[in-house]
Amino acid sequence: MSFAATVLTLYPEMFPGPLGQSLAGRALSEGRWLLTPVQIRDFATDKHRSVDDTPAGGGAGMVMRADVLAAALDSVPDDRPKLAMSPRGKPLTQALVRDLAAGPGVTILCGRFEGIDERLFEARAITPVSIGDYILSGGEVAAMVLLDACVRLLPGVMGAASSGEDESFETGLLEYPHYTRPQMWEGRTIPEVLRSGDHARIAAWRKSRAETDTRLRRPDLWERHEGARVRPPSGARRDD
Repeated sequence: MSFAATVLTLYPEMFPGPLGQSLAGRALSEGRWLLTPVQIRDFATDKHRSVDDTPAGGGAGMVMRADVLAAALDSVPDDRPKLAMSPRGKPLTQALVRDLAAGPGVTILCGRFEGIDERLFEARAITPVSIGDYILSGGEVAAMVLLDACVRLLPGVMGAASSGEDESFETGLLEYPHYTRPQMWEGRTIPEVLRSGDHARIAAWRKSRAETDTRLRRPDLWERHEGARVRPPSGARRDD
């Protein structure tokens, strides 16, 4: 069964966009995953095909209407997880990506304007997801990020089964640095250990660099990684 993605958007012409290229595009053409963009305006009920209105209580901008979005969501009658790309959502992590990629697919709602009427989240089982602490013009680009992260984990997409095992975030650490030919470039050489042929030394160097770079560049990840290492297993007995 292919991984199926339905994207509810005001701009269906944005898809597949970058998802039609490279690994994701090849996998799409091979039928390893399916992509269906759906125009939200098709579910508006007035002659102007309105999908938004002024915010209750006043304020700038417009808010996407719960009734229109609910109709769009209800048009996708399946048990796939329903997500909404929103800066107010839970962070997109590699763990979440792995869970989604292992399932049947996703239905993604792309927000626009000032946001979405909160009653939609109260009335429907939707998980808001954020790709970072910044604001985009809409959820479409964020949806592409999420889908690209999922599709590359699907069986057969990356080629070698081990291609993604050492990448950043897979082990809770940033990935170690990479080098390739030429051996000497602008006075800088590839580290000797990577030219030694000693696989044990190379593995130790890569582990050490991953830990060092994570500690220096992403102390938040390092703190979580260290906490996971010292946390006792579930059900383990503690002798105080």
